[in-house]
Amino acid sequence: MTNHQTSKNIWILVFVAALGYFVDIYDLIIFSIVRIKSFTDIGVPIANMRTEGEFVLNMQMGGLLIGGIIWGILGDKYGRLKVLFGSILLYSMANIANGFVQDVTSYAIIRFIAGIGLAGELGAGITLVSETMDRKNRGYGTMIVAGVGVLGAILAYFISEWFSWRTAYFVGGGMGLLLLLLRVGVFESGMFASMEKTGVQKGRIMMLFENKERFWRYLYCLCIGLPIWFVVGVLVTQAPEIGQALQAETVLSAGKGVMFTYIGISLGDFLAGVLAQIFKSRKKVVLVYQLLILLFSCIYLTRKGITETEFLWLAFLMGLGVGYWATFITIAAEQFGTNIRATVTTTVPNFVRGALIPSTIVYGLLVSYVGILWAAIIMLVLLTGTAIFALSKLKESFDRDLNFIEE
Repeated sequence: MTNHQTSKNIWILVFVAALGYFVDIYDLIIFSIVRIKSFTDIGVPIANMRTEGEFVLNMQMGGLLIGGIIWGILGDKYGRLKVLFGSILLYSMANIANGFVQDVTSYAIIRFIAGIGLAGELGAGITLVSETMDRKNRGYGTMIVAGVGVLGAILAYFISEWFSWRTAYFVGGGMGLLLLLLRVGVFESGMFASMEKTGVQKGRIMMLFENKERFWRYLYCLCIGLPIWFVVGVLVTQAPEIGQALQAETVLSAGKGVMFTYIGISLGDFLAGVLAQIFKSRKKVVLVYQLLILLFSCIYLTRKGITETEFLWLAFLMGLGVGYWATFITIAAEQFGTNIRATVTTTVPNFVRGALIPSTIVYGLLVSYVGILWAAIIMLVLLTGTAIFALSKLKESFDRDLNFIEE
């Protein structure tokens, strides 16, 4: 570590990365919160709310998937900081543009562009923090980034309640542009800087597919996060429709549900980080969290006559289970060498988000055969089962020295 990378500077880096993820999460889930309001305003019929909502969300997720590849490769080739700057500029401008949409098609196209931008923030931030902090304590750094970051969802809810949905998009874009000013003076990863002098191959995504063992390691990293976005993107976002199927006393609010879910995720991320440090194992913690997702989601989907209070509590508890997000990304970062780490750490969470597309397609087909509740339960069992199997195939990476490369 060089002289200027003092302990104080490292924690400034963690703080800035956390704020970046705060804005990222705000912009990522603002659509889920304002879906009904914005669709009503631009004239979408009530009968089309769910299907048009899935279309726009899938466009955003598709952007995340493509953006994950682009920013990951750029992060390994040109540095983590350049990705942080470029991605935040793109998604901030896209979110400002979202405040002007008048139809579903333009809405979806701009969410796709925003998705590309949003794809770079978390992976580059986690990579920077993981490579900069002491290996015994890096779990605390990534925990803070994710734990503080997901609180952006709470601000998104309150902004959408206090102001119009268009203003909510303007606020998200404005915060991103302000964040660019904070990024000035943040230093590049020492590991990346050292690797640049070696002439080793960097950011070549085909490295993940040319070696069988490396490919399976990468695939298992992807699979351990599969249930996360189904909970947020379907179970909570479609709360009004699920509540109707459960014969809820009142219409369940997706906006409030998202807010309580992210409170749970924030607390869950902090707890997962602390528990991993205590037990010196990330795998054991992730397994417990995956089981919690299954438990609380099934309680939610079988709660006939659910009240709004019960829904909000269950949204919080489901969020608690989803709170292994930071630990999951840290595991991915620790599995691969410095020359491909940003590619992995940026593509893995975005491919997991992008996996919501095939998940919602299968879910939509199941809805037509078994109804919305059983369709959701079947998908949860499939996704969580796959995630637990994948977790069992990965090596424990806690306390691993990250100063190595992939040959």
